[in-house]
Amino acid sequence: MNGASREALAAARERLDALTDNTSVDAGSLADELAAVTALLDREVSLRRVLTDPAQPGEAKAELAQRLLGSQVGGPAADLVAGMVRSRWSQSRDLVDALEELANLADLTGAQRAGKLDSVEDELFRFGRIVTSNTELRAALTNRAAPASAKGELLRSLLGGRAAQATERLVARLVAAPRGRSLESGLESLSKLAAERRERMVAVVTSAVPLSDGQKQRLGDALAKLYGRRMHLNLDVDPEVLGGIRVLVGDEVINGSIADRIEDAGRRVAG
Repeated sequence: MNGASREALAAARERLDALTDNTSVDAGSLADELAAVTALLDREVSLRRVLTDPAQPGEAKAELAQRLLGSQVGGPAADLVAGMVRSRWSQSRDLVDALEELANLADLTGAQRAGKLDSVEDELFRFGRIVTSNTELRAALTNRAAPASAKGELLRSLLGGRAAQATERLVARLVAAPRGRSLESGLESLSKLAAERRERMVAVVTSAVPLSDGQKQRLGDALAKLYGRRMHLNLDVDPEVLGGIRVLVGDEVINGSIADRIEDAGRRVAG
């Protein structure tokens, strides 16, 4: 997002945080309602354009949103959407993208309350790896001709009872409404959003053999010092790495042996 849309999203996220700080607000129900509004505005292009029309007064757009949604969603969701349409958006589609992000953040907030956010991060990452390596599974989950009920049943067989509830909900929404994204990129975005929720960066670490607890701790500490933020390590094993590791942080790739990279990181921090 650019310009006005970025500012509008930042303001909406602050309002969401204020809402979900109140433990009386059911984060899961709020996520479902925001997802329903996302689907509505994704489908109804003309309505979306009216609600983001810069020539219309913000208060008039907010009143319209309240009238349309007041009987369909709870008060917190309706108020949140009304506040969003008061803002200016660079493109009408940005409003839909923002609503989808808020729905996902609400579910991640629920996971955080339950102490499950770390599990959700790991499960999203691992499910993404499974999808990437299993072409039949990917085809089944992305087949546009397949009924949503069949995809939902497949996901329940894979994740039901094996993953956090928030993970199941996030993946199910992505599969049901990919909105032009590949399944892999959608899962990656969800994983990054989960990490951001904990104010951490994500480092994808690929090693020839599993890292020991000590190695993971030292690597995490070194990366945190380099980037100035807490670092969540998503770990993968690939024998072709030939005894070293490959670390991907954002768009930056770090290659080399574990010992060499940690030593180099320490020198860079010190000097």
